[in-house]
Amino acid sequence: MSTVSPKKNRLAASASPYLRQHEGNPVDWWPWGDEALARAEAEDRPILLSIGYSACHWCHVMAHECFEDEAIAAQMSRDFVCIKVDREERPDLDQIYQLSVQVLGRGGGWPLTVFLTPQRKPFFAGTYFPPRERHGLPSFPHVLDTVLDAYRNKRDEVEAQAGEIAGAIERATQLEAQDERAGSDARDALDALAPAEILERATKAMARRFDDARGGFGHRPKFPNTMALDVMLRRSVVAASGGAGERDAQCETRVKRALAAMRAGGIWDQLGGGFHRYSTDERWLVPHFEKMLYDNALLARLYADAARAYDEPRLAAVAHDVLRYVAREMTAADGAFFSTQDADSVPAGAPAGAHGAHAEEGAFFVWTPAEIDAALPGDDEAAQVAKLAFGVTARGNFEDPHASPGAPRTVLHEAMPLDEVASERGASLATTRAALERASRGLAAQRDQRPRPFRDEKVIASWNALMIGACAEVAMATGDTAARAMAERAFAALEARLLTGDRVMRVAPPPDHPGEATVAGFLDDYAFVANAALDLYEATATPRYVAVARRVARAAIARFADEARGGFYFAPSDGEALLHRPKDPHDQAIPSGSSMMALALLRLFALDGDPALEARARGTLAPFAQAALDQPLGLAQHVIALDRLVRGSTDVVVVGPRDDPRTEALLDAVRRAYVPHRTLAFVDPGDDATRAACPALAEGKEARPHPVAYVCRGRTCSPPVSDAAALARAIGA
Repeated sequence: MSTVSPKKNRLAASASPYLRQHEGNPVDWWPWGDEALARAEAEDRPILLSIGYSACHWCHVMAHECFEDEAIAAQMSRDFVCIKVDREERPDLDQIYQLSVQVLGRGGGWPLTVFLTPQRKPFFAGTYFPPRERHGLPSFPHVLDTVLDAYRNKRDEVEAQAGEIAGAIERATQLEAQDERAGSDARDALDALAPAEILERATKAMARRFDDARGGFGHRPKFPNTMALDVMLRRSVVAASGGAGERDAQCETRVKRALAAMRAGGIWDQLGGGFHRYSTDERWLVPHFEKMLYDNALLARLYADAARAYDEPRLAAVAHDVLRYVAREMTAADGAFFSTQDADSVPAGAPAGAHGAHAEEGAFFVWTPAEIDAALPGDDEAAQVAKLAFGVTARGNFEDPHASPGAPRTVLHEAMPLDEVASERGASLATTRAALERASRGLAAQRDQRPRPFRDEKVIASWNALMIGACAEVAMATGDTAARAMAERAFAALEARLLTGDRVMRVAPPPDHPGEATVAGFLDDYAFVANAALDLYEATATPRYVAVARRVARAAIARFADEARGGFYFAPSDGEALLHRPKDPHDQAIPSGSSMMALALLRLFALDGDPALEARARGTLAPFAQAALDQPLGLAQHVIALDRLVRGSTDVVVVGPRDDPRTEALLDAVRRAYVPHRTLAFVDPGDDATRAACPALAEGKEARPHPVAYVCRGRTCSPPVSDAAALARAIGA
């Protein structure tokens, strides 16, 4: 018998903002947990598992069309145990059950709709289903009827299919290369790779998918593919500096083209800064409007690295603008970072947290010519410049099929270079630029009066760590002390909220639902936090951060390592028993946890010299090396870690008193240089803690009359260098 409230269901008690978006559904929803699973077993009812996230537009559409419909909700509640999961809280469940859709030959995505036996084995799966049949999709009520009929009347077939899918999921989560190239076979193949071969082979394979006309990979929809661009960036520079042939100018051209196209397109918020999730077209013009913390972290870091590599200040400006957006709109009072901003906007007067019927996709971001004029009263020059520069026309370029008809609207983008705008209007470039600056300020101020997209204010460990690392990298690349302070403050908040002893928790509840973090961290949480701590060590020369990285890495080995076959599982050994314990080296929207864990181990190895760290990283990377070179778009972060393992790192040790300006000048020279596989260590002769942070690199580095630096490769170090300019030259040699 249902215990659902006539006004709110069980999800009202959840800490997840996404689950609470469904608290008013007339569905008898359960959160994932023992009680719901036991109910399915006791009543022999199939489980209807629905997985999504708060910024997912189609999740909101299906919620409005189906979960808010009284008849459909009654059918769901009567015939199934209905469970809602926030994929950002439980990426392990999402990983496993996304595979069930793919095993059935369908495309994955969200909302994810999976039907399980009471033993949690999937037997049918899909994504979005409409309330009535359309566009070749069956209606959700028909799906419910068909699934229930099969479960009741064809149980043997259902059980057989569930067993087959569960077996396929288990096989899919273990990349075939791991079994085929296990042990010494994989190590021999890895040892045979020449340092120059890894990036060269990977970028050649990537080039086959690159869109040379518009930048980026593939066609539509088009995602930033940050990790793949990072591989190309490294190839364009390392090929020259690593003694492995000439600089790859084509890779440089492609990276620059992609970065310029994204910044010019509608995927970039031209007024507020920050990147939307992806482009629905091949031109980067019309985005899917949600903004994710992880995308902006990865892109800020990439733009900062490219600015250093190519000496392009405009690229550094984009990285700064990302951080300004995050500081303004995605930062909690204690400095931690929020998770997402929605694709949809809810008009004024709608219920708090409302979506579905009330929401309009992209409404916060798009404009009509009349709205431009109204936002800039008395400044026709600014209005005209804005329309030309941002491409705002009466035809528009965006339409939300679920919104009420109205005037065509435009996603702002760099439609015309400013010098052409000036020529078109017969004005000087200086006055045109000033007019566009006035217009941007006026439009941003007017936009701030619109109903804002929903913001998911939970704090996720791995995503925060990515942004902390990005802030640290921008600070090092540009000397921006505000970015460094932003990173340190966020890391302190992360330690206070989500680090308990050697345990990393996954998610801290949002401010409107205070309480303890209850979801244990996954491999990406541990791996990303360890790397963020090392990034902060290099940005601040504070040895404490190395101690945190060591502690987290040791805990990750204890909880996630596969001691039998090498590598790491995604879910912890002391966590919930799942249908299968996933282990996947592939990048998704964020880098894979296993490759980032290998990278953290290699970085710690450079500081500590412990061969066990390198051996464990090698055991993680070797089984997938061939697959990474053959399929680099899905394993780009693996390629990066593999390149560091085979090529080795450039280790720079700066020795001098912390408060000596000459010491800081040497540190700054290292930080501002683009060195893909860099380790920066700091030794203050008067502070033993600084030696303890980097014992392998500190060995033999004694105090001198003035600060010096050593450039080391393979434990062989250069003579001491005391001049910052000479150090910069030595690093690039």
